[in-house]
Amino acid sequence: MSTLTLYGIPNCNQVKSARDWIEQHGIDYVFHDYKKQGVPLERLSEWVQQSGLEKIVNRKGTTWRMLDDAQRQQCDTLQGAIKIMQNNASLIKRPILENTARQLLCVGFDPNEYTQQFK
Repeated sequence: MSTLTLYGIPNCNQVKSARDWIEQHGIDYVFHDYKKQGVPLERLSEWVQQSGLEKIVNRKGTTWRMLDDAQRQQCDTLQGAIKIMQNNASLIKRPILENTARQLLCVGFDPNEYTQQFK
């Protein structure tokens, strides 16, 4: 199997759970830390195209609640949401798992979904 890339923020509980699950199952992966490596614009655009804004934009977190109304409205459009997410990596649901073909496998962590991906 090809090496996977897991995107996220290291101190996020969902990211920690996903990393633990992957490691416990002996799956090779590379971790992309948004805080240190930034949010890749090309990847972000492709994730939104593959899954839609509603699946990628984290509207439940603290960062979302801290946005003003104008910024929240920007998140309703593709370009606006991408700009806001690039500047606020915490607005991206996490973790995001993709394969080397850049296919989005999972958004968020659900052990059942991960199990389905790796049967």
